[in-house]
Amino acid sequence: MKVRNSKEQQRQRLRRDMERFLSRGGHIKEVPSGTSGDDPGQPRERRAFPFAQSPRTTRTDLSQVAAAIDARKKRGKRRSAKRTGPRRRLVYDDFGEPLRWVWED
Repeated sequence: MKVRNSKEQQRQRLRRDMERFLSRGGHIKEVPSGTSGDDPGQPRERRAFPFAQSPRTTRTDLSQVAAAIDARKKRGKRRSAKRTGPRRRLVYDDFGEPLRWVWED
C-alpha cells in the first residue's frame, strides 16, 4: 500500500527545497495579491484549451441529441416483476466466512 505524506511532512519538504534553492543563489520575488500574469499591452486571445495552438472552434448544438436520449429514457422505463416464492440467502459465520445457503420465503 502506498504511504501518504502528512501535511507536516509536505511542509518540511517544501521548506527544505526552498532553503536549498536560496542557498544555490536563487531569489524569490514577491508579487502583490491580485496581480495578473497577462501582459496588458497585448490583446487576449481565447483558446479552446489554455495551451492549445489553434483558435477556439464553434460549438455543436446537441439539443436534438439530448432530446432523443431523454425520449428513449422515458419510453424505456419498465417495472421489474416482484419475485414471489423462496429466495436463496448466504449465511456467514462470526468471522465473515460463508457457511451455507439457506432458502427463505
